[in-house]
Amino acid sequence: MSLMNIQQIKEIIPHRYPMLLIDRIEELEAGQKVVAKKNVTINEPFFQGHFPHEPVMPGVLIVEAMAQAGAVALLSLPDFKGKTAYFGGIDKAKFRQKVTPGDTLMLEVEILKVRANAGMGKGVARVDGKKVAEAELTFMIG
Repeated sequence: MSLMNIQQIKEIIPHRYPMLLIDRIEELEAGQKVVAKKNVTINEPFFQGHFPHEPVMPGVLIVEAMAQAGAVALLSLPDFKGKTAYFGGIDKAKFRQKVTPGDTLMLEVEILKVRANAGMGKGVARVDGKKVAEAELTFMIG
């Protein structure tokens, strides 16, 4: 499956503005891999205070965007339909470059393990093909 719009994303994960941090799914292999897009604009509410004279997307929100993309991959599995994916853990998070207004954040999450009520994945965020962040993500399904 590919090219999922924001309305279709909202049917899978419960996040809404201002916490919905993905705009589109470019590629989806349920339970295996997802590629999502986030267009970063100056209108994001967090830029008002982070930082007023040098707007930078907080790293924790980049990780959250990766997690939301990973949640779409997991919750697209028939066994998890209608459920919620919660953070179970974040490991090996690294931030390599600032993300600023005007950037298009490409989020790729590969699901490494799926169990009865949990999943684990590796996320990478890129801007213009350059890695800006990465993390290992653990999800609890409830």
